[in-house]
Amino acid sequence: MNKNRKRPVIALTGASGYIGSNLLEKITVNAEVIALSRNGDEKEDSPHVKWRSCDLYSLADAEKGLKGADIAVYLVHSMMPSAKLTQGTFEDMDVILADNFAQAARKNGVKQIIYLSGIIPKNGKLSRHLRSRLEVEEVLRSYGVPVTTIRAGLIVGPKGSSFPILAKLVRRLPVMALPKWTRIKTHPIALPDVLEALNKSIGNDKLSGRSLDVGGPEVMTYKDMMLQTAEAMGKKPKLFDVPFITIKLSRLWVSLTTQTPREQVYPLIESLIHPMTAEKENMDAEVSYGRTMFKDAAEWSLAEEKEKQESSAKKLKAPKVKQDVRSVQRIELPQGKSAQWAAQHYVEWLADKFSPVIKTNSDNKNNYKIRLAVPPLPLLKLSYSKQRSTTRRSLYYITGGLFFNSKKNTRGRLEFRQIPNTNQCIVAVHDYLPSLPWFIYKYTQAKVHLMVMYLYRKHLQEMSSTPKKRDIREKRLQTS
Repeated sequence: MNKNRKRPVIALTGASGYIGSNLLEKITVNAEVIALSRNGDEKEDSPHVKWRSCDLYSLADAEKGLKGADIAVYLVHSMMPSAKLTQGTFEDMDVILADNFAQAARKNGVKQIIYLSGIIPKNGKLSRHLRSRLEVEEVLRSYGVPVTTIRAGLIVGPKGSSFPILAKLVRRLPVMALPKWTRIKTHPIALPDVLEALNKSIGNDKLSGRSLDVGGPEVMTYKDMMLQTAEAMGKKPKLFDVPFITIKLSRLWVSLTTQTPREQVYPLIESLIHPMTAEKENMDAEVSYGRTMFKDAAEWSLAEEKEKQESSAKKLKAPKVKQDVRSVQRIELPQGKSAQWAAQHYVEWLADKFSPVIKTNSDNKNNYKIRLAVPPLPLLKLSYSKQRSTTRRSLYYITGGLFFNSKKNTRGRLEFRQIPNTNQCIVAVHDYLPSLPWFIYKYTQAKVHLMVMYLYRKHLQEMSSTPKKRDIREKRLQTS
Protein backbone atom coordinates (compact mmCIF):
# COMPACT_ATOMS: atom_id res chain seq x y z
CA MET A 1 0.00 0.00 0.00
CA ASN A 2 1.22 3.52 -0.85
CA LYS A 3 2.20 5.16 2.47
CA ASN A 4 1.43 8.64 1.07
CA ARG A 5 -2.13 7.68 0.19
CA LYS A 6 -4.73 9.22 2.49
CA ARG A 7 -6.49 6.67 4.68
CA PRO A 8 -10.28 6.72 4.23
CA VAL A 9 -12.47 7.63 7.20
CA ILE A 10 -15.06 4.98 8.02
CA ALA A 11 -17.99 5.55 10.39
CA LEU A 12 -18.84 2.23 12.04
CA THR A 13 -22.20 1.86 13.79
CA GLY A 14 -22.57 -0.71 16.55
CA ALA A 15 -18.82 -0.57 17.05
CA SER A 16 -19.09 -2.06 20.54
CA GLY A 17 -21.46 -4.83 19.42
CA TYR A 18 -20.91 -8.41 18.30
CA ILE A 19 -19.99 -7.89 14.64
CA GLY A 20 -18.92 -4.26 14.93
CA SER A 21 -16.21 -4.90 17.55
CA ASN A 22 -14.70 -7.63 15.38
CA LEU A 23 -14.91 -5.57 12.19
CA LEU A 24 -13.30 -2.62 13.99
CA GLU A 25 -10.06 -4.55 14.46
CA LYS A 26 -10.03 -5.52 10.79
CA ILE A 27 -10.68 -2.15 9.14
CA THR A 28 -8.24 -0.11 11.24
CA VAL A 29 -5.41 -1.71 9.24
CA ASN A 30 -6.13 0.54 6.27
CA ALA A 31 -8.55 3.21 7.55
CA GLU A 32 -9.30 5.80 10.19
CA VAL A 33 -12.45 4.77 12.08
CA ILE A 34 -15.16 6.80 13.74
CA ALA A 35 -16.55 4.20 16.16
CA LEU A 36 -20.20 4.96 16.95
CA SER A 37 -21.93 3.68 20.08
CA ARG A 38 -24.65 4.92 22.41
CA ASN A 39 -21.98 5.03 25.14
CA GLY A 40 -19.05 6.06 22.98
CA ASP A 41 -17.96 8.83 25.35
CA GLU A 42 -17.11 6.16 27.92
CA LYS A 43 -14.63 4.51 25.52
CA GLU A 44 -10.98 5.42 25.11
CA ASP A 45 -9.67 6.44 21.70
CA SER A 46 -6.82 4.38 20.27
CA PRO A 47 -4.56 4.61 17.22
CA HIS A 48 -6.81 5.06 14.14
CA VAL A 49 -10.01 4.85 16.26
CA LYS A 50 -12.04 7.81 17.53
CA TRP A 51 -15.14 6.99 19.62
CA ARG A 52 -18.32 9.06 19.43
CA SER A 53 -21.55 8.72 21.38
CA CYS A 54 -24.42 8.50 18.94
CA ASP A 55 -28.11 7.76 19.45
CA LEU A 56 -29.41 6.97 15.97
CA TYR A 57 -32.99 7.61 17.09
CA SER A 58 -31.94 11.26 16.92
CA LEU A 59 -31.35 12.74 13.47
CA ALA A 60 -29.16 15.45 15.00
CA ASP A 61 -27.01 12.79 16.69
CA ALA A 62 -26.73 10.83 13.45
CA GLU A 63 -25.57 13.94 11.58
CA LYS A 64 -22.90 14.66 14.20
CA GLY A 65 -21.86 11.00 14.30
CA LEU A 66 -21.19 10.76 10.55
CA LYS A 67 -19.43 14.12 10.27
CA GLY A 68 -16.15 13.70 8.42
CA ALA A 69 -16.85 10.13 7.22
CA ASP A 70 -16.11 8.97 3.68
CA ILE A 71 -17.82 5.59 4.09
CA ALA A 72 -20.42 4.40 6.63
CA VAL A 73 -21.03 0.83 7.81
CA TYR A 74 -24.55 0.08 9.07
CA LEU A 75 -24.75 -2.80 11.56
CA VAL A 76 -27.86 -1.74 13.47
CA HIS A 77 -30.88 -3.82 14.47
CA SER A 78 -33.54 -2.94 17.04
CA MET A 79 -35.05 -6.26 18.11
CA MET A 80 -34.22 -5.55 21.76
CA PRO A 81 -35.99 -2.73 23.68
CA SER A 82 -34.18 0.63 23.58
CA ALA A 83 -35.90 2.21 26.60
CA LYS A 84 -37.30 1.13 29.96
CA LEU A 85 -40.74 1.14 28.33
CA THR A 86 -40.73 0.44 24.61
CA GLN A 87 -44.07 0.51 22.80
CA GLY A 88 -44.03 -0.54 19.15
CA THR A 89 -42.59 -3.13 16.80
CA PHE A 90 -38.94 -3.61 15.91
CA GLU A 91 -39.88 -3.03 12.24
CA ASP A 92 -41.01 0.53 12.96
CA MET A 93 -37.98 1.21 15.16
CA ASP A 94 -35.68 0.01 12.38
CA VAL A 95 -37.29 2.40 9.89
CA ILE A 96 -36.47 5.40 12.11
CA LEU A 97 -32.87 4.29 12.62
CA ALA A 98 -32.26 3.65 8.91
CA ASP A 99 -33.98 6.88 7.85
CA ASN A 100 -31.86 8.98 10.22
CA PHE A 101 -28.69 7.21 9.13
CA ALA A 102 -29.38 7.63 5.41
CA GLN A 103 -30.29 11.31 5.76
CA ALA A 104 -27.17 11.96 7.83
CA ALA A 105 -25.02 10.12 5.25
CA ARG A 106 -26.36 12.32 2.47
CA LYS A 107 -25.86 15.54 4.45
CA ASN A 108 -22.27 14.62 5.28
CA GLY A 109 -21.34 13.64 1.73
CA VAL A 110 -20.77 9.96 2.53
CA LYS A 111 -19.77 8.13 -0.65
CA GLN A 112 -20.91 4.60 0.26
CA ILE A 113 -23.03 2.78 2.83
CA ILE A 114 -22.23 -0.85 3.70
CA TYR A 115 -25.23 -2.69 5.16
CA LEU A 116 -25.29 -6.19 6.68
CA SER A 117 -28.70 -7.78 6.07
CA GLY A 118 -30.25 -11.24 5.80
CA ILE A 119 -30.71 -13.48 2.77
CA ILE A 120 -34.05 -12.66 1.13
CA PRO A 121 -35.84 -15.77 -0.24
CA LYS A 122 -37.27 -15.60 -3.75
CA ASN A 123 -40.71 -17.00 -3.12
CA GLY A 124 -43.42 -16.82 -0.49
CA LYS A 125 -44.52 -14.25 2.03
CA LEU A 126 -41.56 -12.93 4.00
CA SER A 127 -41.41 -13.14 7.78
CA ARG A 128 -41.51 -9.92 9.81
CA HIS A 129 -37.76 -10.07 10.35
CA LEU A 130 -36.84 -10.48 6.68
CA ARG A 131 -39.49 -8.01 5.53
CA SER A 132 -37.96 -5.47 7.91
CA ARG A 133 -34.42 -6.18 6.67
CA LEU A 134 -35.57 -5.51 3.10
CA GLU A 135 -37.44 -2.34 4.12
CA VAL A 136 -34.32 -1.03 5.84
CA GLU A 137 -32.34 -1.63 2.66
CA GLU A 138 -34.90 0.35 0.65
CA VAL A 139 -34.87 3.22 3.15
CA LEU A 140 -31.06 3.38 3.13
CA ARG A 141 -31.13 3.68 -0.68
CA SER A 142 -33.77 6.43 -0.68
CA TYR A 143 -31.44 9.41 -0.28
CA GLY A 144 -29.04 8.85 -3.15
CA VAL A 145 -26.00 7.42 -1.33
CA PRO A 146 -24.80 4.17 -3.02
CA VAL A 147 -25.50 1.16 -0.79
CA THR A 148 -23.69 -2.18 -0.83
CA THR A 149 -25.77 -4.81 0.95
CA ILE A 150 -24.18 -8.01 2.24
CA ARG A 151 -26.96 -10.56 2.82
CA ALA A 152 -26.02 -13.41 5.14
CA GLY A 153 -27.95 -16.31 6.64
CA LEU A 154 -26.97 -17.85 9.98
CA ILE A 155 -23.66 -16.33 11.12
CA VAL A 156 -21.57 -18.77 13.14
CA GLY A 157 -19.78 -16.89 15.88
CA PRO A 158 -19.39 -16.81 19.67
CA LYS A 159 -22.01 -14.11 20.23
CA GLY A 160 -24.83 -12.62 18.21
CA SER A 161 -28.18 -14.32 18.00
CA SER A 162 -28.78 -17.44 15.90
CA PHE A 163 -25.76 -19.68 16.55
CA PRO A 164 -25.61 -19.10 20.35
CA ILE A 165 -29.32 -20.01 20.52
CA LEU A 166 -28.69 -23.20 18.56
CA ALA A 167 -25.70 -24.04 20.77
CA LYS A 168 -27.77 -23.55 23.96
CA LEU A 169 -30.43 -25.94 22.67
CA VAL A 170 -27.82 -28.60 22.01
CA ARG A 171 -26.08 -28.04 25.34
CA ARG A 172 -29.24 -28.14 27.47
CA LEU A 173 -31.40 -30.77 25.80
CA PRO A 174 -30.18 -34.40 25.68
CA VAL A 175 -33.41 -35.30 23.84
CA MET A 176 -35.01 -33.05 21.21
CA ALA A 177 -38.22 -33.34 19.22
CA LEU A 178 -37.42 -31.57 15.96
CA PRO A 179 -40.25 -29.77 14.14
CA LYS A 180 -40.46 -29.39 10.38
CA TRP A 181 -38.46 -26.14 10.22
CA THR A 182 -35.32 -27.94 11.45
CA ARG A 183 -35.26 -29.78 8.12
CA ILE A 184 -35.32 -26.62 5.98
CA LYS A 185 -32.12 -25.76 4.11
CA THR A 186 -29.97 -22.83 5.23
CA HIS A 187 -26.57 -21.48 4.30
CA PRO A 188 -24.44 -20.83 7.40
CA ILE A 189 -21.32 -18.69 7.20
CA ALA A 190 -18.52 -18.22 9.71
CA LEU A 191 -18.08 -14.82 11.33
CA PRO A 192 -14.52 -14.34 9.92
CA ASP A 193 -15.90 -14.90 6.39
CA VAL A 194 -18.64 -12.28 6.96
CA LEU A 195 -16.04 -9.82 8.24
CA GLU A 196 -13.93 -10.48 5.14
CA ALA A 197 -16.95 -9.82 2.88
CA LEU A 198 -17.73 -6.55 4.66
CA ASN A 199 -14.10 -5.45 4.59
CA LYS A 200 -13.71 -6.17 0.87
CA SER A 201 -16.89 -4.24 0.11
CA ILE A 202 -15.64 -1.02 1.69
CA GLY A 203 -14.63 1.44 -1.02
CA ASN A 204 -15.17 -1.23 -3.71
CA ASP A 205 -16.72 0.63 -6.66
CA LYS A 206 -17.50 -2.65 -8.44
CA LEU A 207 -19.87 -3.64 -5.62
CA SER A 208 -21.38 -0.21 -5.08
CA GLY A 209 -25.18 -0.24 -5.33
CA ARG A 210 -25.41 -4.04 -5.30
CA SER A 211 -27.08 -6.55 -2.98
CA LEU A 212 -24.92 -9.64 -2.54
CA ASP A 213 -25.66 -13.02 -0.95
CA VAL A 214 -22.86 -14.65 1.05
CA GLY A 215 -22.57 -18.19 2.38
CA GLY A 216 -20.14 -20.81 3.56
CA PRO A 217 -19.05 -23.92 1.63
CA GLU A 218 -22.00 -26.04 2.90
CA VAL A 219 -25.77 -25.84 2.53
CA MET A 220 -27.29 -27.60 5.54
CA THR A 221 -30.45 -28.12 7.56
CA TYR A 222 -30.78 -26.91 11.14
CA LYS A 223 -30.81 -30.56 12.17
CA ASP A 224 -27.44 -31.05 10.47
CA MET A 225 -26.06 -28.04 12.32
CA MET A 226 -27.36 -29.34 15.65
CA LEU A 227 -25.67 -32.70 15.10
CA GLN A 228 -22.33 -31.12 14.13
CA THR A 229 -22.51 -28.66 17.04
CA ALA A 230 -23.15 -31.60 19.38
CA GLU A 231 -20.05 -33.33 18.00
CA ALA A 232 -18.03 -30.16 18.62
CA MET A 233 -19.25 -30.25 22.24
CA GLY A 234 -18.60 -33.96 22.65
CA LYS A 235 -22.31 -34.65 23.13
CA LYS A 236 -24.66 -37.25 21.61
CA PRO A 237 -28.23 -35.94 21.92
CA LYS A 238 -31.15 -38.03 20.76
CA LEU A 239 -33.03 -36.23 17.99
CA PHE A 240 -36.30 -37.33 16.41
CA ASP A 241 -38.46 -35.63 13.80
CA VAL A 242 -42.05 -34.61 14.52
CA PRO A 243 -44.54 -32.98 12.11
CA PHE A 244 -46.82 -31.23 14.57
CA ILE A 245 -44.83 -28.52 16.40
CA THR A 246 -45.77 -25.15 14.90
CA ILE A 247 -43.60 -22.06 14.58
CA LYS A 248 -45.56 -20.38 17.40
CA LEU A 249 -44.90 -23.31 19.75
CA SER A 250 -41.28 -23.51 18.62
CA ARG A 251 -40.49 -19.87 19.36
CA LEU A 252 -41.93 -20.21 22.87
CA TRP A 253 -40.07 -23.49 23.46
CA VAL A 254 -36.75 -22.04 22.19
CA SER A 255 -37.13 -18.87 24.27
CA LEU A 256 -37.85 -20.80 27.47
CA THR A 257 -35.16 -23.43 26.91
CA THR A 258 -32.36 -21.02 26.02
CA GLN A 259 -33.47 -18.23 28.41
CA THR A 260 -33.23 -15.80 25.52
CA PRO A 261 -35.59 -12.79 25.42
CA ARG A 262 -38.63 -13.40 23.24
CA GLU A 263 -38.01 -10.05 21.47
CA GLN A 264 -34.87 -11.65 20.05
CA VAL A 265 -36.09 -15.22 19.54
CA TYR A 266 -39.56 -14.74 18.03
CA PRO A 267 -38.57 -12.84 14.86
CA LEU A 268 -35.68 -15.23 14.19
CA ILE A 269 -37.75 -18.41 14.60
CA GLU A 270 -40.52 -16.96 12.41
CA SER A 271 -37.93 -16.58 9.61
CA LEU A 272 -37.02 -20.28 9.69
CA ILE A 273 -39.96 -21.19 7.47
CA HIS A 274 -37.88 -19.86 4.55
CA PRO A 275 -34.99 -21.68 2.84
CA MET A 276 -32.15 -19.27 3.59
CA THR A 277 -29.67 -20.18 0.86
CA ALA A 278 -27.48 -17.87 -1.20
CA GLU A 279 -28.48 -17.59 -4.87
CA LYS A 280 -25.70 -17.80 -7.47
CA GLU A 281 -27.05 -14.84 -9.45
CA ASN A 282 -26.69 -12.72 -6.31
CA MET A 283 -23.14 -13.80 -5.51
CA ASP A 284 -19.77 -12.26 -6.33
CA ALA A 285 -16.52 -14.21 -6.60
CA GLU A 286 -14.65 -11.64 -4.50
CA VAL A 287 -16.86 -11.58 -1.39
CA SER A 288 -19.65 -14.18 -1.48
CA TYR A 289 -17.92 -17.50 -0.97
CA GLY A 290 -16.91 -18.26 2.60
CA ARG A 291 -14.27 -20.94 3.06
CA THR A 292 -14.78 -22.10 6.65
CA MET A 293 -16.58 -25.41 7.15
CA PHE A 294 -19.46 -25.33 9.63
CA LYS A 295 -17.95 -27.71 12.17
CA ASP A 296 -14.67 -25.78 12.21
CA ALA A 297 -16.60 -22.54 12.74
CA ALA A 298 -18.67 -24.12 15.52
CA GLU A 299 -15.58 -25.42 17.35
CA TRP A 300 -13.90 -22.00 17.11
CA SER A 301 -17.07 -20.22 18.30
CA LEU A 302 -17.52 -22.48 21.33
CA ALA A 303 -13.88 -22.08 22.33
CA GLU A 304 -14.06 -18.28 21.95
CA GLU A 305 -17.27 -18.14 23.96
CA LYS A 306 -15.75 -20.13 26.82
CA GLU A 307 -12.63 -17.98 26.89
CA LYS A 308 -14.56 -14.70 26.92
CA GLN A 309 -16.92 -15.93 29.64
CA GLU A 310 -13.98 -16.81 31.89
CA SER A 311 -12.17 -13.50 31.30
CA SER A 312 -15.22 -11.28 31.71
CA ALA A 313 -16.97 -13.03 34.62
CA LYS A 314 -15.50 -10.63 37.19
CA LYS A 315 -16.00 -7.50 35.07
CA LEU A 316 -19.77 -7.51 34.73
CA LYS A 317 -21.51 -4.38 35.93
CA ALA A 318 -25.22 -3.73 36.27
CA PRO A 319 -26.32 -1.41 33.45
CA LYS A 320 -27.70 2.00 34.32
CA VAL A 321 -31.48 2.02 34.02
CA LYS A 322 -32.95 5.17 32.55
CA GLN A 323 -36.63 5.76 33.34
CA ASP A 324 -37.44 6.69 29.73
CA VAL A 325 -40.16 5.89 27.23
CA ARG A 326 -40.08 5.21 23.50
CA SER A 327 -43.42 4.73 21.78
CA VAL A 328 -43.55 4.16 18.03
CA GLN A 329 -46.60 3.52 15.83
CA ARG A 330 -47.11 3.35 12.07
CA ILE A 331 -50.09 4.98 10.38
CA GLU A 332 -51.37 5.17 6.79
CA LEU A 333 -51.66 8.68 5.40
CA PRO A 334 -54.61 9.63 3.18
CA GLN A 335 -53.65 10.07 -0.47
CA GLY A 336 -51.66 13.25 -1.05
CA LYS A 337 -51.16 14.04 2.65
CA SER A 338 -47.78 14.54 4.34
CA ALA A 339 -46.27 13.97 7.77
CA GLN A 340 -46.57 17.70 8.41
CA TRP A 341 -50.30 17.52 7.70
CA ALA A 342 -50.66 14.42 9.93
CA ALA A 343 -49.09 16.25 12.89
CA GLN A 344 -51.32 19.31 12.59
CA HIS A 345 -54.41 17.22 11.95
CA TYR A 346 -53.64 15.04 14.98
CA VAL A 347 -53.96 17.95 17.39
CA GLU A 348 -57.20 19.11 15.75
CA TRP A 349 -58.59 15.58 15.85
CA LEU A 350 -57.73 15.23 19.57
CA ALA A 351 -59.86 18.23 20.49
CA ASP A 352 -62.73 17.01 18.31
CA LYS A 353 -62.59 13.35 19.36
CA PHE A 354 -62.35 13.96 23.09
CA SER A 355 -64.51 17.05 23.35
CA PRO A 356 -65.57 18.47 25.78
CA VAL A 357 -62.91 16.94 28.07
CA ILE A 358 -59.85 17.90 26.00
CA LYS A 359 -59.08 21.26 24.40
CA THR A 360 -56.14 22.25 22.21
CA ASN A 361 -54.57 25.62 21.47
CA SER A 362 -52.00 26.69 18.91
CA ASP A 363 -50.08 29.84 18.03
CA ASN A 364 -48.74 31.22 14.76
CA LYS A 365 -45.50 29.25 15.22
CA ASN A 366 -47.27 25.84 15.24
CA ASN A 367 -46.67 25.35 18.97
CA TYR A 368 -49.46 23.36 20.62
CA LYS A 369 -50.97 23.10 24.07
CA ILE A 370 -53.11 20.07 24.96
CA ARG A 371 -55.19 20.78 28.07
CA LEU A 372 -58.18 19.79 30.14
CA ALA A 373 -61.30 21.86 29.57
CA VAL A 374 -62.23 21.90 33.29
CA PRO A 375 -60.14 22.76 35.16
CA PRO A 376 -58.15 24.50 32.36
CA LEU A 377 -54.87 22.76 33.17
CA PRO A 378 -52.27 22.07 30.43
CA LEU A 379 -51.39 18.38 30.05
CA LEU A 380 -48.63 18.77 27.46
CA LYS A 381 -46.96 21.63 25.67
CA LEU A 382 -45.42 20.82 22.28
CA SER A 383 -42.87 23.26 20.86
CA TYR A 384 -42.46 23.02 17.10
CA SER A 385 -38.89 22.79 15.78
CA LYS A 386 -39.01 24.60 12.46
CA GLN A 387 -35.29 24.13 11.89
CA ARG A 388 -35.48 20.32 12.24
CA SER A 389 -38.77 19.86 10.35
CA THR A 390 -39.73 19.41 6.71
CA THR A 391 -42.93 18.36 4.91
CA ARG A 392 -41.77 14.76 5.46
CA ARG A 393 -40.96 15.23 9.14
CA SER A 394 -42.53 17.33 11.86
CA LEU A 395 -40.63 17.50 15.14
CA TYR A 396 -42.02 18.80 18.44
CA TYR A 397 -40.14 19.02 21.71
CA ILE A 398 -42.16 18.26 24.85
CA THR A 399 -41.63 21.40 26.93
CA GLY A 400 -44.40 21.71 29.53
CA GLY A 401 -47.66 20.60 31.09
CA LEU A 402 -48.72 18.38 33.99
CA PHE A 403 -47.19 15.34 32.28
CA PHE A 404 -43.84 17.11 31.87
CA ASN A 405 -41.09 17.17 34.48
CA SER A 406 -38.61 19.92 33.63
CA LYS A 407 -35.95 18.41 35.92
CA LYS A 408 -36.04 15.07 34.11
CA ASN A 409 -36.70 15.91 30.46
CA THR A 410 -34.01 17.32 28.20
CA ARG A 411 -34.62 15.45 24.93
CA GLY A 412 -38.27 14.36 25.13
CA ARG A 413 -39.87 14.80 21.71
CA LEU A 414 -42.73 13.80 19.43
CA GLU A 415 -42.19 13.33 15.72
CA PHE A 416 -44.24 12.49 12.65
CA ARG A 417 -42.02 11.00 9.93
CA GLN A 418 -43.05 9.84 6.46
CA ILE A 419 -41.35 6.66 5.22
CA PRO A 420 -39.61 7.38 1.88
CA ASN A 421 -41.58 6.52 -1.27
CA THR A 422 -44.68 5.42 0.68
CA ASN A 423 -47.84 6.90 2.17
CA GLN A 424 -46.92 5.47 5.57
CA CYS A 425 -45.94 7.62 8.54
CA ILE A 426 -44.17 6.83 11.80
CA VAL A 427 -45.44 8.61 14.90
CA ALA A 428 -42.85 8.39 17.66
CA VAL A 429 -42.26 9.61 21.20
CA HIS A 430 -38.55 9.55 22.10
CA ASP A 431 -36.63 10.00 25.36
CA TYR A 432 -39.73 10.99 27.30
CA LEU A 433 -39.44 10.86 31.09
CA PRO A 434 -42.91 10.93 32.69
CA SER A 435 -43.74 13.14 35.66
CA LEU A 436 -46.10 10.53 37.09
CA PRO A 437 -44.65 7.77 39.33
CA TRP A 438 -43.49 4.98 37.05
CA PHE A 439 -46.02 2.33 38.10
CA ILE A 440 -48.93 4.76 37.73
CA TYR A 441 -47.65 6.05 34.39
CA LYS A 442 -47.18 2.55 32.96
CA TYR A 443 -50.79 1.52 33.61
CA THR A 444 -52.51 4.85 32.94
CA GLN A 445 -50.91 7.45 30.66
CA ALA A 446 -48.94 4.89 28.65
CA LYS A 447 -52.06 2.79 28.00
CA VAL A 448 -54.08 5.88 27.09
CA HIS A 449 -51.44 6.93 24.57
CA LEU A 450 -51.67 3.56 22.79
CA MET A 451 -55.47 3.80 22.72
CA VAL A 452 -55.33 7.32 21.29
CA MET A 453 -52.89 6.28 18.57
CA TYR A 454 -55.10 3.29 17.70
CA LEU A 455 -58.13 5.60 17.34
CA TYR A 456 -56.16 8.08 15.25
CA ARG A 457 -55.00 5.29 12.94
CA LYS A 458 -58.60 4.15 12.49
CA HIS A 459 -59.68 7.73 11.83
CA LEU A 460 -57.12 8.10 9.03
CA GLN A 461 -58.16 4.76 7.55
CA GLU A 462 -61.76 5.97 7.44
CA MET A 463 -60.65 9.20 5.77
CA SER A 464 -58.82 7.17 3.12
CA SER A 465 -61.71 4.78 2.51
CA THR A 466 -64.47 7.43 2.24
CA PRO A 467 -63.45 8.71 -1.24
CA LYS A 468 -63.14 5.11 -2.44
CA LYS A 469 -66.64 4.29 -1.19
CA ARG A 470 -67.97 7.42 -2.87
CA ASP A 471 -66.31 6.44 -6.18
CA ILE A 472 -67.84 2.94 -5.97
CA ARG A 473 -71.32 4.38 -5.36
CA GLU A 474 -70.94 6.74 -8.31
CA LYS A 475 -69.85 3.90 -10.62
CA ARG A 476 -72.84 1.81 -9.55
CA LEU A 477 -75.19 4.72 -10.31
CA GLN A 478 -73.63 5.18 -13.73
CA THR A 479 -74.05 1.52 -14.66
CA SER A 480 -77.62 1.16 -13.28
